[in-house]
Amino acid sequence: MILAGDIGGTHARLAFFDVLNGRYSLVTSSVFPSREYAGLDQIVTQFVDASPAHPTLACFGIAGPVTNGRVETSNLPWVIESKRLAAELNINQALLINDLEATAWGIGALSPSDVVALNEVKGQPIGNQAVIAAGTGLGEAGMYWDGVNHHVFASEGGHGDFAPQNDLEVELFRYLHARFGHVSYERILSGPGLVNVYHFLRDTNRGTEPKWLLEEMLHSDPAAVISKAALAGTCPLSEHTLDLFISVYGAEAGNLALKYKATGGVFLAGGIAPKLLPKLTSSLFMKAFLDKGRMQHLMESMPVSVITNDSLALLGAARCAMVKSAS
Repeated sequence: MILAGDIGGTHARLAFFDVLNGRYSLVTSSVFPSREYAGLDQIVTQFVDASPAHPTLACFGIAGPVTNGRVETSNLPWVIESKRLAAELNINQALLINDLEATAWGIGALSPSDVVALNEVKGQPIGNQAVIAAGTGLGEAGMYWDGVNHHVFASEGGHGDFAPQNDLEVELFRYLHARFGHVSYERILSGPGLVNVYHFLRDTNRGTEPKWLLEEMLHSDPAAVISKAALAGTCPLSEHTLDLFISVYGAEAGNLALKYKATGGVFLAGGIAPKLLPKLTSSLFMKAFLDKGRMQHLMESMPVSVITNDSLALLGAARCAMVKSAS
C-alpha cells in the first residue's frame, strides 16, 4: 500500500494506491486546503487516521526545492522533513520529491485520453522530454532519454529570469521589477502572476476595469475571475490579460524545450492549462513557442500537449515510491 501526496500552495492531495502486477489502483483520496494547516504532518496524520489502510511506502511531490530529504515550501510557511514523516508513519522511508518531478514520473502512465495535442509533428518523437506547469507557482522538470528509458530530474526553472520579447513585455518587466525586484517567470505564469499581468494592464491604462469584475475579484479567486471573464468575452481587459499570459507561457515553454532539447515531447501540466484549453489551442501559444529564430526548425519537431489528468502527480509519486523501493 503506497501513500502518495501532491502538495501545492493551494491544495494538498493525498491518496492510497494498491499495486498488483504493475498496475496502480486508487484506493482512496482526499484534498486538503494547504493554508489551513500548520504543516504537512497534520494533514498526513488526519488522512491516515481516517483511512482503513496503513502505508508500507510513501512519496510526496512538493512545490519547492528538495535537498537531502528536506524542503522549505515555496508558497507555504512549511518546513517538511522526510525522516520526521517516516517516523510518524512508522515506515522505513518517506520520499520527498519536487511536485513537477512527481508529475514527470506519472507521464509514462498517461493514456491518449489524458492529453490534448497542441501541434502535429512528423515521425515518432524520440528524445528528452520537458514538463512545465503553471498553478499556484510555476514548476518545471525534465526527463532525459538514455536510448531505452526516460529518467526524471527536477528543476527550479520557474524562478529563472523573465526575458521580455517586445515593447509591451519590457514595460511589464519594469512594472514587476518596481514591485518585486527580481522578476521570474513565476511572477507572470501562475495564478498570482495572472493577477499581476491584469494589474499591469489596468495601471498602465490599457483597459478599463468593470465594477462588476472588481466586485467578483474581491469575493472570489481573482485569477479564476479574470480567466472566466476572458474566456467568456465579457471583459476586454481580462481578454488582453489572458492573451499576454498565454504568449509568455508559450515563450517560456519554448525556452525550456530548447534547454532540454525536448524532441520527445513538451507537456503542459498543472491546474491552469486544462482550464485555458480554448486559448492554448489557438495559434497564440504555439506562435510564441516556435518563435526561436534559427532554432524554429527544431521547435517544429517537438510535440506539445496539455495534460488533462488532474491526478497525474499522485500517480507519479506512487510510481516513484515503488521504483525507488525496488532499486
